[in-house]
Amino acid sequence: MSAPAIGTAVAGLRGVRTAAGEAVDVLLDAAGVVTEVRPASAAPVREGELALPGWVLLPSAVEPHAHLDKAFSWAASQAPYGDLPSAIDSWCGYARRLTAEDVDRRARHALTRYLAAGVTAVRSHVDLPRDADDPLCGVRALLGLREQLRDVLDLQVCLLASSLADTAALERALDLGVDVLGGCPHLADDPVKELTRLLDLAERRGIDVDLHTDEQLNPGMLTIRELARQVSARGLTQRVTASHCVSLGSLDPSALADVLAEVRAAGLAVVTLPITNLYLQGRESAAPVPRGLPAVRELLAAGVTVAAGGDNVRDPFNPVGRADPFETTSLLVTAAHLNAGQALHAVTDAGRTVLGLPPAGPFQGGLADLVAVQADDLTDVLAGATGSRVVLRRGRVVAATTVERHTAADLSPPTIGRSE
Repeated sequence: MSAPAIGTAVAGLRGVRTAAGEAVDVLLDAAGVVTEVRPASAAPVREGELALPGWVLLPSAVEPHAHLDKAFSWAASQAPYGDLPSAIDSWCGYARRLTAEDVDRRARHALTRYLAAGVTAVRSHVDLPRDADDPLCGVRALLGLREQLRDVLDLQVCLLASSLADTAALERALDLGVDVLGGCPHLADDPVKELTRLLDLAERRGIDVDLHTDEQLNPGMLTIRELARQVSARGLTQRVTASHCVSLGSLDPSALADVLAEVRAAGLAVVTLPITNLYLQGRESAAPVPRGLPAVRELLAAGVTVAAGGDNVRDPFNPVGRADPFETTSLLVTAAHLNAGQALHAVTDAGRTVLGLPPAGPFQGGLADLVAVQADDLTDVLAGATGSRVVLRRGRVVAATTVERHTAADLSPPTIGRSE
């Protein structure tokens, strides 16, 4: 298949397969909404339709927790392979010389990777580096990209508030147009005080909340419980998300059940970030080394919305990563023990719920935010198939990748090293 031109409006996708393996044609209207899904037809392909026989068609993915201001800074930061405190130290050292131009360049590069992989919505946290000449440089850079790429993808900017930053500094960042308020209360000297400060600000501003929460293995660190209690007591109506929540994976079943009941009652969503937390957590532990993940299956069983993301890409917090949602799904299956449907939901529909986006996918009435992958089946996709992909946002092509692979093993035996 030759790659369709970027920006092409697509009227239909012919011969694709659903996640369940059914061969279908998917028709779209001019507004980028799916109007019909019907059994695949042998009728001629019309103008504006893409013939992708056998390709797997899925909702486009969501990255609910990125750090675009940090992306691709691993080499320049000269970070060691290490745990969360060493990653923070390395980043703080690099952030002293941060500029808006630097953030724009690396973040734009990361977004092209996300888009090519099938991600059409990203929420990125962004720091206010206290020692930088312009602490707001990262915020300004990401807000600029949000506007420049508005027709290409949905980008939400989440302020990652430090407990060392005064509230006036946070207010200045929010005044620039930040979408979501975040922070790391569990790293503060007084986690409850910091959590209360951030929720006071969010309540006053009427802004969504997405907090780094309990990103460590100590089962005694449960600011998620205080978060759930305050959200319920305040009657907050905006979306509130707890990201990481690693300590939940260290709780015994009885204590975990009590916490999850409060999380569910408060309406919190949880974002798990397997690649970064598998990298950072458990380095100091003697065997057996813990997984460094929240209790993902138990959260799902309790009825909590659980989305998943890649978190960091090649920065001090994670030196690897492909900015690929199907790298995340592979880890959800292997490390979190989810099944294929649960893993797919975590990087698609659940992510849209966390970001407050309308439903998308190959169903009647869904937004045509779609990714078609040349793969054998859904399992092949979720394992991280690296073949060809076509990505649509609102029915228009925003990314197309074609891959050709040739190996000696593909050739018939008489042509390899055999003389006539």
